[in-house]
Amino acid sequence: MNIRDLEYFVALAEFRHFRKAADACNVSQPTLSGQIRKLEDELGVMLLERTSRKVLFTQTGLMLVDQAREVLRNVQIFKEMASKQGEEMSGPMHIGLIPTLAPYLLPHIITLLHDSYPSLELYLHEAQTHVLVSQLEQGKLDCAILAQVKETSPFIELPLFDEPMLLAVPSDNPLTKQKEIKLSSLRGEKFLMLEDGHCLREHTMGYCFQAGIDEDKRFKATSLETLRSMISAGRGITLFPELAAPNERVRDNICYIPCIDPVPSRAIELIYRPGSPLRSRYEQIAKKIRTHMPEVLKAKEELLNLSV
Repeated sequence: MNIRDLEYFVALAEFRHFRKAADACNVSQPTLSGQIRKLEDELGVMLLERTSRKVLFTQTGLMLVDQAREVLRNVQIFKEMASKQGEEMSGPMHIGLIPTLAPYLLPHIITLLHDSYPSLELYLHEAQTHVLVSQLEQGKLDCAILAQVKETSPFIELPLFDEPMLLAVPSDNPLTKQKEIKLSSLRGEKFLMLEDGHCLREHTMGYCFQAGIDEDKRFKATSLETLRSMISAGRGITLFPELAAPNERVRDNICYIPCIDPVPSRAIELIYRPGSPLRSRYEQIAKKIRTHMPEVLKAKEELLNLSV
């Protein structure tokens, strides 16, 4: 038995599909299937039921999956402890980011981090929150930068900044005449939303519920850029994260308007596993971002106000 066998086993439990698990492990399906059989022979137990096309785990298999995850977590901690013996801010670091944040935040911080920690090798992974949380639990990621949701509570959470959300409407919409808008004045409106799985959808829905705003269920976007295209085409309105907005009030047939009472926002944070020996690394990175981003957001807000 080796660590790789346990990784195959856990991947199969995660995807419940041999091909998808094999793809995630960068091996062929026959290789993964053969290693699972080898693991069963070595343990002397059946881990899977092979009486149907579905991947069904035996009771013993389910019990051992949890233990395998714990072993992989401990292996990751072992590696982190060994890594800490060298220069503190050096070596590889795998950071996860959510799709509604990564393209808009990274241009502001990636050069900053490279210049501040030249010996740190940053590997960036973009995925939705539930995927990042799972990968962080399994030790596939060192930390993640995302918006705070209930799924992040089991981790150590380091606040980075609060990102306001703007109302994005077509430039010919009568709402563009207002310098700022109370969310409560939008009661009865229908907002375009991202599809399930995006934490931004959860944050937007929360504010919409409070203000009496409904969801336009005729369309769900897979990305912020798809939402932007729909609004530009005059097909709806929604809340847009400030970092994803341009540095001007109107661009490409979309007007971005600040909201008040309340100001909708999402809390951006860096999370990592409790007990990680590399916590000082994460704290230094979080402090660097936390110090830098208020200036970025302030500059963007000033540009938006100047273009009114």
